[in-house]
Amino acid sequence: MSARETYAEPTPEAVNRLVANHREFLAFLQARVGSRAAAEDILQDAFVRGLDKIGDLRDDEAAIAWFYRLLRNAVIDRHRRDAASGRRLDALAAELEEAVEPAPELRGAVCQCVARLADTLKPEYAEALRRIELDGLAVKDYAAEAGITPGNAAVRVFRAREALKKQVVRSCGTCAEHGCLDCTCGGGRGGCGS
Repeated sequence: MSARETYAEPTPEAVNRLVANHREFLAFLQARVGSRAAAEDILQDAFVRGLDKIGDLRDDEAAIAWFYRLLRNAVIDRHRRDAASGRRLDALAAELEEAVEPAPELRGAVCQCVARLADTLKPEYAEALRRIELDGLAVKDYAAEAGITPGNAAVRVFRAREALKKQVVRSCGTCAEHGCLDCTCGGGRGGCGS
């Protein structure tokens, strides 16, 4: 369909028929996605998308069957997106598990202000960095300890590292580009002197 083509206006009867079945649609979705919030999101999106197309139906009676097909397709799309997201999170968790631990002498040379800056992050980010980066806890073990999935733990660590990186750059400026190995901040008393 070209950008100039338009859909037929939905009849009030067809719209009323869909609205009258809202609870049934919601129950149908919730049974398939397991979450009322997710079901409500899918239903809202389906109503928005469906209203543009419902006017093309020849029979208002067919609106319900057509809308259930639309909902089934939306559920399938949601499961596909969730599965793809889960695979990406698992890959990130595996990548974090396989990360090479820096040598002890390098670890001790890192600017002390990084530890201070980590404390300025959201508490769950600071805790994730402390447990995984400093205490050496595996991501999957941290996930179990925090009561979250390994994928969520991997995302939390990734976001915590990104937030810390922004804090270090904001505080240390160009010193941060070199990994704070030649830091002039005086052991965490403030920002770097460069």
